[in-house]
Amino acid sequence: MPKITREKFKSMHNVFDEFTNRNIFRLISQGHFDGLESPISIGKEANIFSAKKGSKRLIVKIYRLETCDFNRMYDYIKEDPRYLNLRGKKRKIIFCWAQREFRNLIKAREAGVDVPTPFTFMNNILVMEFIGSKVVAPKLKDLYPENPRKFANKVISDIRKLYQAGLVHADLSAFNILNHKENPVFIDFSQCSPITISRNEEFLDRDISNIVNFFKKLGLKLDKEKIKQKIKKQ
Repeated sequence: MPKITREKFKSMHNVFDEFTNRNIFRLISQGHFDGLESPISIGKEANIFSAKKGSKRLIVKIYRLETCDFNRMYDYIKEDPRYLNLRGKKRKIIFCWAQREFRNLIKAREAGVDVPTPFTFMNNILVMEFIGSKVVAPKLKDLYPENPRKFANKVISDIRKLYQAGLVHADLSAFNILNHKENPVFIDFSQCSPITISRNEEFLDRDISNIVNFFKKLGLKLDKEKIKQKIKKQ
C-alpha cells in the first residue's frame, strides 16, 4: 500500500470531525484497512462505508459524535452490567455503543448466529466483515427470499441461538437482516441487550412481532406465542 500522508488523508476525509479522522488514520496505520472506499448507508447514528484491505473489502461503521440520540442509546445501555454509570457522559456512551456492538457480534458468532465477523474497534469506529461479493448483500426488506418458510425458520432459529446465549437483538426487523444468498445474516447489534434486563420481554416480543408481520406479507402464518416458546425452551 502506498504511504498516505496526513495532509492527503485529511483532504479525503473532510466530511468527518477531526477526532474521527485521527482514529481512521490510526486504524489505517495499524494495518486494519487501506482506506475507505465508498458510502453504503447513512443512518440516524452512524455512517457505513466499504473499505479496501488489499484485494478484500471490509465494512467500517462510524458513529457520529454530535448527532447521535444519546438518550435512546443510554436507555438501551443503562441496565447492561458491562456498561454502568454512563448517565450524562455523551461521548463515552458512543464509545461504549461501538464496543458493545463489537462484543455482541462476537458473542452472537460464538452462539452460531450468522453475523458479520467483527475485526476491531476504536472509540466510535467499528471494523467488520463485508457481507456480499462485489456489492454488499441486500437487506431482507429489499430482497425477499425465494423460499420464505425456510428463511423464516432460519431467522427464528438464530433468534433462539442468540437468546440461549443470553442476548436479545432488541431491534430485529427486515431492515436489520441481510439476505445473503438466501441465508439470513443479522446486523446492527449495538442495541442488543442481555436477557437479564427489565425490558427483556418487551424487546423479544417486538423482535418476534416484526418477523411475524414481515413474513405475513409473504403469505406465511406464524404464531407469535409458539415462536416465543420455542425460542425460550431450554
